[in-house]
Amino acid sequence: MSELSRQLELILRGVVEVIQQVELEAKLTRSLKENRPLRVKAGFDPTAPDLHLGHTVLIHKLKHFQELGHHVIFLIGDFTGMIGDPTGQSETRVALSKEKVLENAKTYERQIFKILDPAKTLVEFNSRWMGTMTADALIHLSAHYSVARMLERDDFRKRYAEQKPISIHEFMYPLVQGYDSVALKSDIELGGTDQKFNLLVGRDLQRGYGQEAQVVITMPLLEGTDGVRKMSKSLGNYIALEDTPNDMFGKLMSISDTLMLRYYELLTTEDMAGVKAAHPMEAKQALASLIVAQYHGEEAGRQARVAFRQKFQEREFPNEPDVCVALTMADLHEGRTIGLVDLVAKTGLVPSKSEARRLIIQGGLEVDEQKQSDAKAVISIVAGRTYRLKVGRRKFAVVELKK
Repeated sequence: MSELSRQLELILRGVVEVIQQVELEAKLTRSLKENRPLRVKAGFDPTAPDLHLGHTVLIHKLKHFQELGHHVIFLIGDFTGMIGDPTGQSETRVALSKEKVLENAKTYERQIFKILDPAKTLVEFNSRWMGTMTADALIHLSAHYSVARMLERDDFRKRYAEQKPISIHEFMYPLVQGYDSVALKSDIELGGTDQKFNLLVGRDLQRGYGQEAQVVITMPLLEGTDGVRKMSKSLGNYIALEDTPNDMFGKLMSISDTLMLRYYELLTTEDMAGVKAAHPMEAKQALASLIVAQYHGEEAGRQARVAFRQKFQEREFPNEPDVCVALTMADLHEGRTIGLVDLVAKTGLVPSKSEARRLIIQGGLEVDEQKQSDAKAVISIVAGRTYRLKVGRRKFAVVELKK
């Protein structure tokens, strides 16, 4: 495998979109030929004090570039953080104070070096160039973009159509983020899929200021522990980098097998073929150990795994389950079968059949110590036999056919 192919393989792992891949290959080829590392940036607004695993998708991609010998720039948007990113907002954000933004920024620096090499990471603050920008320069920057272009943004367009207010300073956010790329002369910028518009502004502004346009690489938004919505502290489905080792391990063990593979792809460099070949429970425990070790050390990862096994995996089925369910012939189909969704719903341990279906799909059901993940599956019920169900992490039921 050529060096170009090796770099592309790692760079493209987990990526949603590259704008434009031919430009990326040209930049990498030139970088190798001239022995000049590329300048790769990703920006983070310190709007909250703690980072979670969703934020680290971009940081891990920065790490990939770092491992390939490129220059990584971790940009803390202390200036943009006071504006507030309007992306995905249905109304104007409340601006944070400078003091709060700087306080949050300090925690970011501490947390990111759990992944990035501090000796090889340039930490920048965009207040360095924006805080000293003159009114003339700001007007010159604003002249590079039209209101019509700004209204192409989905969130701005919706708010305008619904006659909801859009403050002038909100238009400045994508302009300032784009100008960051000019100030840093970035070759590549990383961002989530929701940042695509802002990232493209950077390309446009670099051309406007006589620079070669950066390549834009978008990464997916990591789903939280519920497996549906993007990881967010406000939704309660997040795993914080500063969670305790046991809490972090337990949260990771609660995710579905499908989501586990996504976490492996986006948060590690483990060989995916090997992961898929392993037993799901072993693979998930290995993932949880890896991630805990990343943020708390290898010994903490090992101890969290031991603690989890003692608390959950080695726990026997209780002598007194939460419920005992007596099925009747009326509950069964021909051939004395019942769908797993109906079976779980009969226990009353979930509020609805839709919740039962979701639980099964996410790997949260065991029947006689065998994990079930097919929500369309049926089970044969034999008279005189009991069936032991583990529903979720801590609920148990015994089911039998009533004579």
